[in-house]
Amino acid sequence: MNEDGTGVIHKIDERKNYLSRKAPKIRGAGFRGERLEQIIAANIDNLLIFSSILEPAFNNKVLDRLIIMGETAHIPLSIIINKADLDENLAINEWNDLYNSIGYKVFITSTISNQGIDDLRKSLRGKKNLFFGHSGVGKSSLLNKLFPELELKVGKISSFTEKGTHTTVTSTMIQVDSNTFVIDTPGIREIEPFGIRKEDLGHYFIEFSDYINECRFNTCTHYHEPGCAVIDGVEKGAISLQRYESYLRILETIEGSDYSQEIMFVEVAYDPFR
Repeated sequence: MNEDGTGVIHKIDERKNYLSRKAPKIRGAGFRGERLEQIIAANIDNLLIFSSILEPAFNNKVLDRLIIMGETAHIPLSIIINKADLDENLAINEWNDLYNSIGYKVFITSTISNQGIDDLRKSLRGKKNLFFGHSGVGKSSLLNKLFPELELKVGKISSFTEKGTHTTVTSTMIQVDSNTFVIDTPGIREIEPFGIRKEDLGHYFIEFSDYINECRFNTCTHYHEPGCAVIDGVEKGAISLQRYESYLRILETIEGSDYSQEIMFVEVAYDPFR
């Protein structure tokens, strides 16, 4: 490093992995063809997909899109459901049971009661950890609770939109001890996985894996084809209906559907990627 703090890149190594999405559409701009890939972060050991149970309300369709992004990148991932102290109806238990049954580790957390904080902190040690989710779910607040020395800026939830005000404006990797790093990312406005073919999408819903090879057609999209073992699994209750509905919504966007209600957008006050 030079005396003025600048440096020179001598070599660029290959990435072992990276998380990406389709680059967001720009309002008012013309567009043709496939949208470009936007890389969010690379060389990740641990992907923490972040949601909240309330303020804003839990949205499993958004969570499933984020999970698919992690699965396509082959990055080990866990789920955080934050703000457990607000969950008077114990709805969080249903989602915890669902995602645990699929095979995902779920951390239920609260910065008010400190629930789940110690277990989550232990899971981060010795890794490069990417915190990923939309605005208002409490990423910065939880990071401050895990590592108080970070002193990250925290926004408030809008009483009008019930969405978070955007405080993190760029992805930042922070070293929190000798071999542990956290990457705080901006809240996401638009969530579309990049580079998935419709016939491959089912492979990234890991609970489909026991059924896909039993489908009559090897290009089955698990939507309308006869002899589909995945649909049969849904009808028998072996595959969650909520997850299958998420699958169909993502499939619609891959197929270029005009059904705007099938596309999930997460609004934030400011998107630095636009």
